[in-house]
Amino acid sequence: METEKQKAKAGKLYDANYDTELVAERNHCKEVCYDYNRLRPSQKAEREQIIRQLFGSTGKDFCVEQPFYCDYGYNIHIGENFYSNVNCVMLDGASITFGDNVFVAPNCGFYTAGHPFDVKQRNAGLEYAYPIKIGNNVWIGAGVSVLPGVTIGDNSVIAAGSVVTKDIPAGVLAAGCPCHVIRDISDNDR
Repeated sequence: METEKQKAKAGKLYDANYDTELVAERNHCKEVCYDYNRLRPSQKAEREQIIRQLFGSTGKDFCVEQPFYCDYGYNIHIGENFYSNVNCVMLDGASITFGDNVFVAPNCGFYTAGHPFDVKQRNAGLEYAYPIKIGNNVWIGAGVSVLPGVTIGDNSVIAAGSVVTKDIPAGVLAAGCPCHVIRDISDNDR
């Protein structure tokens, strides 16, 4: 029989609210985030060490500004030269993967979790988690929300305040709620 954690990894409905393993892992992660968010900005080595232990994988050079929040941590993978500004939230019931040279502005959220439309399933505490993938050389403006299952292609820009509900192809400027491709980004714009 599949565990709730295995169901989540497979993109199936799973019990995130009452499964003791997942609740314990989230509580542990909350404790780690609490400690991380209370470090002084000058404690760069300690901050880096915590993120390396918390995340599934990291590049050599990265910066995750405080405060930062996530559910599990081990489902987050960041590439080289990753930067996220203050108030970043990553609900990582499924994997959240960032390529190299990704810059995330303040107040952004990456949400792999979703809830069924069926009232009985939702009231029973069931949810699903779909992976999020962000390519290389992506800039994400302030206040962006990226929803479950989204892929953002290389060399793209997501404008401030966007809600990304669908995949964004490589090399485009996208904006809006929900997010729409505005135009291709020409080499002259870079």
